[in-house]
Amino acid sequence: MKFRFLGTGTSVGVPQIGCSCRTCTSSDFRDRRRRCGAYVSTENGAFLIDTPPELREACIAYRVSKVDAVVLTHAHMDHVAAFDDVRRFNTINGGVPLTCYCSAETEDQMHRIFPYISAKGGENGLFRPQILFDNSEVFEIAGVRVERLKVEHGFPCCGYRIGDLGYISDCHEIPDETIAMLRGVDVMVLNCLREREHPTHLSFARARAYLDRIAPKKAYLIHMCHDFTHAEWLEKLAGTNVEPAYDGLEIDCHAICNSINESRKQHE
Repeated sequence: MKFRFLGTGTSVGVPQIGCSCRTCTSSDFRDRRRRCGAYVSTENGAFLIDTPPELREACIAYRVSKVDAVVLTHAHMDHVAAFDDVRRFNTINGGVPLTCYCSAETEDQMHRIFPYISAKGGENGLFRPQILFDNSEVFEIAGVRVERLKVEHGFPCCGYRIGDLGYISDCHEIPDETIAMLRGVDVMVLNCLREREHPTHLSFARARAYLDRIAPKKAYLIHMCHDFTHAEWLEKLAGTNVEPAYDGLEIDCHAICNSINESRKQHE
């Protein structure tokens, strides 16, 4: 299974509008952070996690042309603003509706944000998303088992366990039951807004504390604001199994697991 980060930034993105800080003016491509989203692919299919505002731009940049389903974490606009763009994948797939997996609450919000969503699309040639919603807590896409996880983001929000990868883009608290479902995953992707505390997102210290409890083989931080450059995050995380992710980074989960296991054997 391959996992590509389509965006790793906070709700306003990086660079921020009208900001001249060192991160927003950085020439390092890793400091350009779109709003959070991801693309998961296997030999059997592919799916999106969230549809952030720059989805079209990211899909073109990383040559994403196959999407069989969409998985949503919640209906905040930095995660769903480009949902209308999935209609292009309806066309590529020959007019077949896409399944959108999400909570019932998110489905209700999506129908209010995009009232024209329909399993049949538009009539008389109108170009509209053809979507079938599914509120299952456990399902399979592209041959991969996916489990919806409960997290708190100022309201009940969703993370996911995708095979042996955990994904939580927005939260300030992870319940014990979710920690138990994630413990020991090969890869953990977790939000880390900044070093300072925030009421609805994880700070650096809280993210590290949760990662200590989850104990993944490898971890990546996302949903980062402009307080630190990518190089500064790397320096803070030196000597750990945690890295800041960056837009466009693609990881092969199986290869990461094999590499870590081989390294452990060499040190035994």
